[in-house]
Amino acid sequence: MQDPIVAAVQADLERRSAKGQAEYGAPLTRPDYALKDWLREAYEEALDHALYLKAAITKMEADE
Repeated sequence: MQDPIVAAVQADLERRSAKGQAEYGAPLTRPDYALKDWLREAYEEALDHALYLKAAITKMEADE
């Protein structure tokens, strides 16, 4: 029996992959990206993640 959380994450990954391929016209195996490009993308996503977390925390604190 598969864990429903794992199944939900797998479905999210599939949707995210399809969206990315539609937007960029290439899978993650694209040969035009060097390691530095992937690291920069991941860093920028991490910065976005931090901003979303801070915004949510700030809203929760304001609502208390």
